[in-house]
Amino acid sequence: MEMNMFSLTASRMTDYWLSKLFFDLQDPAAAAEFRADRESVLGRYPIAGEVKQAVLANDVTYLAQRTNPYLLRYFFFAAGMPEEEFRSRLRNG
Repeated sequence: MEMNMFSLTASRMTDYWLSKLFFDLQDPAAAAEFRADRESVLGRYPIAGEVKQAVLANDVTYLAQRTNPYLLRYFFFAAGMPEEEFRSRLRNG
């Protein structure tokens, strides 16, 4: 597979709106609302369909490729995933 500067950069890019969602969920009220109605909160962000499905499925591996690791960890904390489960999913895919 041939790599050029564009493909290398694109493969390392983060998803702005996914990161924005994760950042916004640092607010306790926003996190509580997200836990109560994920679909409604996700509807406020122009997130691609496959990314939205990964959020709904708690797909740690998929999301880890698209956002900052600190935001990713906080997202799963805010979503209610136990720390050990998060680490296990991150390690084992």
